[in-house]
Amino acid sequence: MSDYQFILTQSGLEDLKRELKELRTTGRSDIAEKIKEAKSFGDLSENSEYDEAKSEQGKLEARINEIEYMLQHAKILDESAFTTEVVNIGAKVRVLDIAEKEEIEYQIVGFPQADPVNRRISDDSPIGKALLGRKVGDVVDVEAPAGVFKFEILQISK
Repeated sequence: MSDYQFILTQSGLEDLKRELKELRTTGRSDIAEKIKEAKSFGDLSENSEYDEAKSEQGKLEARINEIEYMLQHAKILDESAFTTEVVNIGAKVRVLDIAEKEEIEYQIVGFPQADPVNRRISDDSPIGKALLGRKVGDVVDVEAPAGVFKFEILQISK
């Protein structure tokens, strides 16, 4: 995995830096306080508050390491170089779900920025893969765990 690059927009890079700073400062401070408080309850061998605080600390440190790794291996997109002729990472794509007759807008992003609930989908997701490189008017089949979907690309924007 040493050659893997995490593709980010400039705003995605800034978001990760902000999160990292928050975790290193406030996050670590909050956890240290929880551990200190839990230690005051006495015997650590049967102290569920202490165990929970240590578990939270482990998760926090894992997230810090994950973000540091992503930042070290980040490739920042030059969004100004992209056109709206074809779907690229960073593009917003309005599609028509042919079966549902519903228009949906997705933004194609790199994995670290993916947020499917807000329709920010990874370039490595089934929909993202199917849309990349396609043009307005193209009809694409998307093979997903829930079945095959047909989308018509209606608009590509930045």
